[in-house]
Amino acid sequence: MSEAQGGGARDRDARGFPAFPARRGGRARGQSFWAAQWTEAMEDVWPEEGPLKKGRSFARTGRIGPITVSPGRVAAEVYGGEETYRTRLTLTVLDDDEWDLLWEKTADRPAETEALLAGDLPEDLLEAVEDARVRMLPGYGDLDAECDCDALDHPCQHATALAYQLSWLLDTDPWLLLLLRGRTAEEAVEELKSALLLRALTGPDEPGEPVGTEPEEAAPPPDTYAAQRAAYTRPATPLPALPPLPDPPAAPEEPLTGIEADPLDRLAADAALRARELLAYAHGFGTAPPEPLDTWEDTVRLAATHPAPRAVQRLREGCGRPAEDLDRAAAAWRTGGRAALDALEHSWAPPEQQTAQARTALATAWEAEELPPITVDGNHWTLTDRGLQLRLAHDGRWYPYRHRDTGWWPAGPPSTDPAETLADLTGLAAADDESSTDGQL
Repeated sequence: MSEAQGGGARDRDARGFPAFPARRGGRARGQSFWAAQWTEAMEDVWPEEGPLKKGRSFARTGRIGPITVSPGRVAAEVYGGEETYRTRLTLTVLDDDEWDLLWEKTADRPAETEALLAGDLPEDLLEAVEDARVRMLPGYGDLDAECDCDALDHPCQHATALAYQLSWLLDTDPWLLLLLRGRTAEEAVEELKSALLLRALTGPDEPGEPVGTEPEEAAPPPDTYAAQRAAYTRPATPLPALPPLPDPPAAPEEPLTGIEADPLDRLAADAALRARELLAYAHGFGTAPPEPLDTWEDTVRLAATHPAPRAVQRLREGCGRPAEDLDRAAAAWRTGGRAALDALEHSWAPPEQQTAQARTALATAWEAEELPPITVDGNHWTLTDRGLQLRLAHDGRWYPYRHRDTGWWPAGPPSTDPAETLADLTGLAAADDESSTDGQL
């Protein structure tokens, strides 16, 4: 492919992605199979740990702008203090013969072929890549980096950070790996279909390949399937335009059931929460099915789900507890129902195996030097001197908390992964701190 052709294909097939926000902690490497393969190959090509470590840290700062991925190139603008740098990763684009050979080898594998045609990029495609002796992952002399920062390290921290962020993109769209080598997902599927069609027309054996004991059948005349080939290459006829949608039906002036919609919405939401509690018990969280709500729990539920301020004020006045207790309990209920309320009001000692799994998840997801010190007290995991806390509930989810003058308050939605909850919690705290500092300035 010539430079002019390559530039045209790059412009035509380029895909843009918004900038990643800053990440407070967490892994800098992508988690999926293809993201891990990319990262491992990239770190083999650039094995010096210094630039890689700087790149992992820089990737989480939120200072890399929108990313453009196109055949043979990944590009972004990087903000380094007062300067803006243009950073690019370049990768060799496969030529047409290499792609043809790859699809021939893929057609030998029914499972991989079926997955590709269904829109998935199977892990075993790497075996077809090896059979075809082409490169899908970066190799020596194949991956290069350019940056305007003029740093002494090559690659610089901006380039390695961009490479790590590419692995984040591969977590959600592994087909970008094929785009980097010169084929969009649509082009790849169409070329595989063509390889399958050609195989169906001519048979699997290619000239020069070993044959069995059976005599080889003579090839049909060249024009035998001319009509079929012509039909396959004929452009698709566009479908007629869709007719306009009919006008929406007029809503009745009075509810057909005689019940207003808002109470029905709340009843449906309560039923969904009840169903979730039963499912949690069925999956082994808890030793008994959930009991009916007591008076306090039902009061909290109404305060958390009722939209009318006057009704909530009446609940505050009649609940028999301080109004702040009800407000805090309602805030917890909105994050996870009765399980979240239980995590707010009761502490308990999780099994040692569950605690060990949580420690492993945190150690795996965070760089060792960046994991904040944590004090563990039963199901309460407190970030020392930072006013942040994780609480493990009986439903197996970790709930984030922040300390205020009046005590611990729920700080957001939970997650079954303590590392994810911790990353969200520290990111929220950092954003609030920056906002407070900006307000003071």
